[in-house]
Amino acid sequence: MNQERIYKVLLGPHISEKATVVAEEHGQYVFKVAKDATKLEIKKAVEQLFEVSVDAVRTAVVKGKTKRTRFGMGKRSDWKKAYVSLAQGQEIDFADAE
Repeated sequence: MNQERIYKVLLGPHISEKATVVAEEHGQYVFKVAKDATKLEIKKAVEQLFEVSVDAVRTAVVKGKTKRTRFGMGKRSDWKKAYVSLAQGQEIDFADAE
């Protein structure tokens, strides 16, 4: 996988209260990914970018909320997130990654 595709697949880490709990208890990390990204592409991108060994990848599509605007009802975009499980004893330090 080339470097351009890695940065198009992984859009960034998803930091939330639930993501923090999952990382601490289960060793899983949550990423915001492209809607057309496959599990294999996500696995290869995380392994190349953070130099870790990935055990499993689970994905979920988050539906955008419907919000009221001054022009009527609007809808936020749908987006995809990936739960990445790492091998035993490995972790990702987002402050150290480039």
